[in-house]
Amino acid sequence: MTGQEINRDVWKQAASEAAAQLVEDDMLVGLGTGSTAAFFIQALARRMQQGLRIAGTISSSLASQELAQSLHIPITDFATHPSLDIYIDGADEIDSQLNLVKGGGGALLREKIVASASRRFVVIADQLKLVQRLGQSFALPIEAIPFAAPLVSRKLTNLGATVKLRGGSTTPFITDNHNVILDCTFADGILDPAALDEQLHHVVGIVETGLFLGMAQQALIGGPHGVQVLP
Repeated sequence: MTGQEINRDVWKQAASEAAAQLVEDDMLVGLGTGSTAAFFIQALARRMQQGLRIAGTISSSLASQELAQSLHIPITDFATHPSLDIYIDGADEIDSQLNLVKGGGGALLREKIVASASRRFVVIADQLKLVQRLGQSFALPIEAIPFAAPLVSRKLTNLGATVKLRGGSTTPFITDNHNVILDCTFADGILDPAALDEQLHHVVGIVETGLFLGMAQQALIGGPHGVQVLP
């Protein structure tokens, strides 16, 4: 592991610890997916060991739910609790407006569902996730129905994307929802995220996009000088 990788884990953990302090007694908490979210889940478990009481959690992936259960964090569902107090999750890219690219872990659909059901969405990340323009350093994930994937891929190409089926055609990555992920690279990044998202939602066969626009209220960014709070 390189020095930068070690630093990034320290920065992610610092942001996660700060986020865990936002959780109050009797809250319903959304749990994200990925390495940074895993740090948060562990930090939340430590707070519970110190006496924090939470009403329940809903995870954006089976992996996060299994981690939460292993740490004795209470689990609930939307049938029981249709709204959450707070959702804490990482992101692959964050711009100055707190617009995000998410889905590196393949859970973008469930992440967006949990985010939309939460009163407050807080993003946690290391400072290398901050970007001037979305799509310049990370591919945009698109969740698509497998049957439609070739058609969707062609339409994405027509929109200017270079498209790769995650995992390849022999062993494609399959989401918790039994769909596939198409990773889209744009040569100059995403010039107009809102316009692109609107176009993508009119493509039949696309289930959801990894663009999270106007959904996050706050970001906790770990770096060499501690945790920065945005905005």
